[in-house]
Amino acid sequence: MAKKISTDPYKGVRDFYPEDQFLQRFLFETMSRVCESFGYEEYSASLLEPSELYRGKSSEEIVNEQTYTFTDRGDREVTLRPEMTPTVARMIAARERTIAFPARWYSIPNIFRYERPQRGRLREHWQLNADIFGVPGIEADTEIIALAHRLMIEFGAKENDFEIRVNDRNILEALYGEVKLPASMRQQVTRVLDKRAKLSERAFASELAAASGDVSFSKAIIEGLSRIASNSQIEELFSHLKTYGVGNAVVDTSITRGFDYYTGIVFEVFDTSTENARSLFGGGRYDNLLQNFGGDSVAAVGFGMGDVTMRDFLDTHDLTPAYAPATELMLCPLSPEFFKRTIELAQALRSSDVTVAINYSLRRAGEQIAQADKMKIPFVICIGEKESESGKYTIKHLESGSETTLSAERIADHMFSSAG
Repeated sequence: MAKKISTDPYKGVRDFYPEDQFLQRFLFETMSRVCESFGYEEYSASLLEPSELYRGKSSEEIVNEQTYTFTDRGDREVTLRPEMTPTVARMIAARERTIAFPARWYSIPNIFRYERPQRGRLREHWQLNADIFGVPGIEADTEIIALAHRLMIEFGAKENDFEIRVNDRNILEALYGEVKLPASMRQQVTRVLDKRAKLSERAFASELAAASGDVSFSKAIIEGLSRIASNSQIEELFSHLKTYGVGNAVVDTSITRGFDYYTGIVFEVFDTSTENARSLFGGGRYDNLLQNFGGDSVAAVGFGMGDVTMRDFLDTHDLTPAYAPATELMLCPLSPEFFKRTIELAQALRSSDVTVAINYSLRRAGEQIAQADKMKIPFVICIGEKESESGKYTIKHLESGSETTLSAERIADHMFSSAG
């Protein structure tokens, strides 16, 4: 006997049943609507990329330990994308001479990383990426953070539900120069700083000393971090954010972001609930990434918002929308002889933008109505001899129990007015 195949999905990925896909569609539609309200245009790309795209551009941990990489039949090393920023940088570089800047682009791709599945982290997820290219000034950084803020508000959050934590990698590099930290140590020190919020004070000092190779370096770095909050670049950013109505941004010197390509302002959005106290998403400026493709340096800033952490955020703050099926009306013929009339009515209603499903089970009327109710379909019409002869149909609203008898041409208007 053949071994039974498991019905479980691959570890770390998800199946999307209709109720799950409803929420996913809500997330995507909200993301698209808000991005487009800021003037961003949608783009897309294949999930397969040459592995060299990520080497030296993403963090070493992601490239060496978390990518799904394989050799194809043409002996080429290929990777399922672990992030979208190198891809969009490649696309911009490919048409740098013909793209009108500033360019505002967004996409909602699926992302793959081989890591231990846990709350907020899976091996496959979808992620909104929003980026603006060609604006070197603080205006672009401000707009991107304001866009992130507006997304949170449109998902139903209040400002006290989340916090936007900001830092500046340029100031960090200047600090490294001030304390004369060798260039060979800066990357690892930056990664330790990125973990600061997750470490005890003692553990942070110990890791920082190990990364910098000298306790005196680590002490000088810690002392220097306290001066970042009064930096003029940060102060200008916060002044612009007030114009956008953003009132929950703060300076946090532990925010460095894990990717090696960030060059300026970086930020992360944190959930303030004690039940889900974690970073939700983030981004920053990466002006030099396009030079990896042999082109000119193009100013760029953006962020990525993952669907997994946003689902957790919505659940934590009771903001998850109730499931509503796409089907608005179920037609329930009571005998095969009424199939023709049922199909004709369904087609007429579809022409009036009503979404209609036909129940072909031929069960008793009560059982078909119960099935529609279980599927959360709001309206139902049973079609038997009386309806077929009279051309009038009793439409029942299942939530209220109200019934109205109407001619076919009046059904759509009745449903739309009831929904309103």
